Order: sequence, then structure tokens, then C-alpha cells
Amino acid sequence: MAIGKMAVCLALVVAAMLCAGAAAQSSCTNELISLSPCLNYITGNSSTPSSQCCSQLANVVRSSPQCLCQVLNGGGSSLGLNINQTQALALPGACNVQTPPISQCSGKDAINYSLF
Repeated sequence: MAIGKMAVCLALVVAAMLCAGAAAQSSCTNELISLSPCLNYITGNSSTPSSQCCSQLANVVRSSPQCLCQVLNGGGSSLGLNINQTQALALPGACNVQTPPISQCSGKDAINYSLF
């Protein structure tokens, strides 16, 4: 059942990214999909992130840190995901992953990114 929910959530994320149409968002589709192992943690279904989640988060921070801006800016509620914002914002600390400075984001993304 949990795998089915994750698949639906992942499909919603991909659909939302495709519908957005913005080049920057489209370039983050694969990065966002790679963070799917983190769904159990950020939705409150797990008290600790998995090692796979932390590994993927570190990969995204290294390769495409700007995609984290979009994750926070887009929020999960618009996709029907019940994101636990406290856990989502605590994810880098729980994974011991240093996120880049706010200068990596621009505009409204920068405001949300500062919380991460």
C-alpha cells in the first residue's frame, strides 16, 4: 500500500513539473524524482530518513542545488501531498548534509530556500 501511495505521489510530482513548462523546472524533474526515497520522512511516515534518502539529497545538493529551491517553493500541498514542513526543513540536518548558501536561489525561491 505504501509503495502505491509513493508511486501516485511520484506521478503527481512529475505531472506538475511537466505542466509547469518552465525550463528551470523541467531540468529539475529527474532531481525531484531522485528524492522520492525521502517521501516517507517528509510526510511524517518515518521518524528518520533512510540512507538512500540522505544519499540522494547529497547528490542533488552537489549537482543541482537550485532544484531544492523549487522543492520548497512548490510545496507538497498543491500536489496533494501532506508534507510535514518541520521534517522537510529538518531533512538536511537529519542527513548531515550541508545545503548551499541562499545565493544559489533567486527571487521568491530565495525566501523559501533560506528556511532550508
